[in-house]
Amino acid sequence: MLKHELPYHHDSARLFERVAQQPWAMFLDSGQLLNPATNKPGSQYGHFDILVAEPIATLVTRGEMTIITQNGEERTSAEDPFLLLKNLMEKYQVPKTHEEIKPKVPFAGGAVGYFAYDLGRRLEKLADAKSPEATPDMAIGIFDWALVVDHRKKTSTLISHGFSEATKQKWHALSALFHAPLRAPENSFQVNSKVESNFTEITYGQAFAKVQRYIAAGDCYQVNLAQRFSADVSSDSWAAYKKLREISPAPFMAYMNLPLNAHENFQVLCNSPERFIQTVGDHVETRPIKGTRPRAAEVKQDLANAEALKISVKDRAENLMIVDLLRNDIGKNCETGSVKAKKLFQLQSFANVHHLVSIVTGKLKQGATAIDLLKGCFPGGSITGAPKVRAMQIIDEIEPHKRGIYCGAIGYIGFDGDMDTNIAIRTAVICKKQLNFYAGGGIVADSDVVKEYAETLDKASSMMTIMKHFMRL
Repeated sequence: MLKHELPYHHDSARLFERVAQQPWAMFLDSGQLLNPATNKPGSQYGHFDILVAEPIATLVTRGEMTIITQNGEERTSAEDPFLLLKNLMEKYQVPKTHEEIKPKVPFAGGAVGYFAYDLGRRLEKLADAKSPEATPDMAIGIFDWALVVDHRKKTSTLISHGFSEATKQKWHALSALFHAPLRAPENSFQVNSKVESNFTEITYGQAFAKVQRYIAAGDCYQVNLAQRFSADVSSDSWAAYKKLREISPAPFMAYMNLPLNAHENFQVLCNSPERFIQTVGDHVETRPIKGTRPRAAEVKQDLANAEALKISVKDRAENLMIVDLLRNDIGKNCETGSVKAKKLFQLQSFANVHHLVSIVTGKLKQGATAIDLLKGCFPGGSITGAPKVRAMQIIDEIEPHKRGIYCGAIGYIGFDGDMDTNIAIRTAVICKKQLNFYAGGGIVADSDVVKEYAETLDKASSMMTIMKHFMRL
């Protein structure tokens, strides 16, 4: 085991900036920079940040094919991407002594990346008539080292199992890199057009009405309907992410700089408040979100909005539908009788919205892995609807574009088998000088179209603030 302690700073972005421009550099960010409730770092916004770069292997899936790159060689496979990842991870066996470091860091190397919503097409029968996204359906790096920042113990630890000989050889240089002085950023971010949606309020209403007809016919109980916002952008995406985490911290944020091809990269800026699946040993946890109210500048109104959400029969019913769906999904790979709804309808408040969050737990069954669990739950039910497959088919029919990374999952799977992933909501993708982000909500029988449309705008508000901040018109 290789370890090196670095000076702690509550803003882990200061460390990540040394590698932010590298292809495959990724930052799993717990939103520690600022808690808007206290105006101080810390509190509910997380515990650990994880920084990685320089993968020793990568898996990139587009449609039916996955390119696996390892030791400078590429091979292509049409096999299940989840199985390909599982097989690759099995090649890296963590020594039994890893349990000695486990209380100190959650991740000491392994897989980091994203699973796009459209990867679900490999698992379920869905129409595929829309144009493919430019970005891959899966982009995963296998990392031999990680920099882990613990905000409770106030430590920053560079750590590696040393599977790669190259890691051992460059360890001192890598340690020195994170001690090096920061350079001033060369470029800021620029938004060069108005932000436009793929729905108008009228066409959103027409899509809403179609969902209602499906619900009335008994096809489904709930469908998550989302609109996509787009703008032309240029310059430094990292500058946009730093502004995002400043104005709207969340516990499952992420920044990724990933290769699109040999000549250009694309970036993922994620501001997610929602955990998808976590495993620690055989303990499994998911935290579905359903139920939203906007924050208000005036304290009395803000408290009234939160209280209205807490007692809303409709929002509780929506939340419970998804809790039941996720209990079923994680139950595929958990011990019989172990799946429990630990907490229901807990209020959590973020910079721009209040949410209802529930916690469902289980015990991973013997022989099952975190990757099996992820596949069995993918994509997350909180952003499809119920029943899941029919809701996905309706989404495919009604939404004008494929979702791409939005509503997929971002996170890590350690060499030790532990995993933590988010639901990739409040997520922007910057590719070929265009920024896209989505906002949606669950439609049920008693939903109101005006309120549902307004909720999508509430959820998009942080990204909209970023757009306005960097607007060059």
